[in-house]
Amino acid sequence: MASAAQIKALIKSHFGGDGDHFYSVALQVAANEARSGHGKLAKEIRDLVDAAKHQQRPGALSPSTPIPIHRPDGELAHLLEASYPKERLNHMVLAPHVVERLKRVIKEQRHQQRILEHGLRPRRKLLLKGPPGTGKTMTASVMAKELGVPLFLVRLDALITKYMGETAAKLRLVFEAMQSSRGVYFFDEFDAIGSQRGLANDVGEVRRILNSFLQMIEQDDSPGLIVAATNHAEILDHALFRRFDDVIAYDLPSAEAAARLMKSRLAGFSIPGVRWQALGKAAHGLSHADIARACAEAIKDAIMRDEKVIAMKEIRAMLEERQIVGVIANY
Repeated sequence: MASAAQIKALIKSHFGGDGDHFYSVALQVAANEARSGHGKLAKEIRDLVDAAKHQQRPGALSPSTPIPIHRPDGELAHLLEASYPKERLNHMVLAPHVVERLKRVIKEQRHQQRILEHGLRPRRKLLLKGPPGTGKTMTASVMAKELGVPLFLVRLDALITKYMGETAAKLRLVFEAMQSSRGVYFFDEFDAIGSQRGLANDVGEVRRILNSFLQMIEQDDSPGLIVAATNHAEILDHALFRRFDDVIAYDLPSAEAAARLMKSRLAGFSIPGVRWQALGKAAHGLSHADIARACAEAIKDAIMRDEKVIAMKEIRAMLEERQIVGVIANY
């Protein structure tokens, strides 16, 4: 039998014109019925969905049409920040194994109706871990763009409060929103909620927040993506890892990846005698964000000179500047 959350999601998606979400929730109901032994009812629901898709009225949303943003209101307006990102996966320079994992998630999401019809679930709960500036935040934006859904940034400053029980109540509002509005829900700096129980600075409320999150993500069966990112995976509670469908590790770029990133960022400018391999080695220890910023600084200097030429030594100088900034920041 459909849950209360699924019934509400069906009604909201119908009146919101979100056909893709409506079909997805209906197939979730069918999958639940199949698991409960109601095979005949499950088949009837799937047949109705198939018939509805073939008879889709002119002007109705197709699966490839971006889902319109339903701006969060009430309490959710303070908890979720909605946007439509523009970055695509091919705009990112990532390790091949990371790209393949992300492509797999995107593929399963695009074929989620077929997967649900067979009583299975697509990957949709991701934990991204790695140093700052390696592309974790941009990944959440890319996933939203590739799937044509809104990105909902969960604002931890509004979510986490000092009052007992209030954070868990707000967290429940976020998970309820996932049922009614399909999108990518991004928890940045996730260690703020997921740190290990029993740490020296742990208090009862921290444990309650983590326990609430564990329970909610375990029970969640909404059609969107949950993406959590952390720079400090070592302090996350071990019980969290098995709640996610995939844990993807991000690293600082190799010399080759750094060179590819600089080529991409500086593509509109002439760089006489450039040796990309040498520049890639010069970027050792810098993150993707650091390298992008160094390129931006070199471009700004060229713009102020009203030129389309950048000297290789200028790029190297900007890379060295970012390395000095990093040393000072870590001092």
